[in-house]
Amino acid sequence: MYKAFVLLSMCVVFTACKSEKESKTEEEKFAVTNPAMMDTVYTNEYVADIHSIQNVEIRARIKGYIEAIHVDEGKSVKAGQLLFSISNKEYKEALIRAKASLKSAIAEAKAAEVDLQSAKTLVDKNVVSKTNLELAQSKLDAANAKIEEAKSDEANAALNLSFTEIKAPFNGIINRIPNKIGSLIDEGTLLTSISDNQEVFAYFNVSEKEYLEFVSKTKQEKQEVELLLANGKPHPQKGIVETIDGEFDKTSGNIAFRARFSNPDGILKHGSSGKVRLRNELKNAMIISQKSTFEIQEINYVFIVDKDNVVHMKSFVPKFRLPSLYVVESGLLPTDRIIYEGVQRVKEGDKIIPQPISGKEMLSQQIK
Repeated sequence: MYKAFVLLSMCVVFTACKSEKESKTEEEKFAVTNPAMMDTVYTNEYVADIHSIQNVEIRARIKGYIEAIHVDEGKSVKAGQLLFSISNKEYKEALIRAKASLKSAIAEAKAAEVDLQSAKTLVDKNVVSKTNLELAQSKLDAANAKIEEAKSDEANAALNLSFTEIKAPFNGIINRIPNKIGSLIDEGTLLTSISDNQEVFAYFNVSEKEYLEFVSKTKQEKQEVELLLANGKPHPQKGIVETIDGEFDKTSGNIAFRARFSNPDGILKHGSSGKVRLRNELKNAMIISQKSTFEIQEINYVFIVDKDNVVHMKSFVPKFRLPSLYVVESGLLPTDRIIYEGVQRVKEGDKIIPQPISGKEMLSQQIK
């Protein structure tokens, strides 16, 4: 009697456990959705070097002492504004000597011309031979040559004197001035540099794949881009990609782009850095929630549910990430039923009760 009671009790317990397990399985419900297919926009960011649209070095053309500096570092200047004065006394004297040599050469030429006229008269009267005439002509030619040489010396002396005043070649900002008043400088010494920052160039490198995607979408129009400053804030002015290098860098496999940005407030400086943000449109993209994914050994997976509601792992390749979403490159189909959330509670082969939600609903939850 006792053995029968124990056996009956075990059967009851086993049946109860089995019922409890079945009940638990029946209660395990998961939200299931299909990948959403939609047009979307994404951005790529590239480290950029900022260059002034004009940035040139101002160097001395002659040797001398700096007598005056008429500007300060970091100040704005106008085209033609005087920047530096170099001692000019010897260059003034050289110009005076050149002018005097020119006058002397002109006087000699006049005298030679008079001698030529006299020789012509005497030859006509057969007083002297034609040899005297040719000699007089040669003297005049030599005197005229001296005039040309003297004019060249005068022009060169005047040019050297003009080099004692260094002026701004264009509107811009004066940069570092390494030499101060009284410094002895040689020809070619760097005095300063000047930058025109009203507009700037941003140079950035793009991979070959991204380059091909870019040119396939922007054949007819120039692409608008944004610039993020070093502090992470966007530059107020949008830019335009206006040119691309003619060849790829063999080392990196990248190609350089150049974008132009307006800089009316002068925030951007030559040599600064930032990030160019390139906006891209993607048609009919396949999108899934990051909640639906997990990673094993750097491979991305989702759990899909078959027609019998059995769970299976399936790998996929992401194209890129959006906030809380993945754009799928390959591996999934639009018809795949994917467990939306709770992937940590299931495993390969589990049977679930799917609770369908639409792709639109899934996206709206992610946006929240």
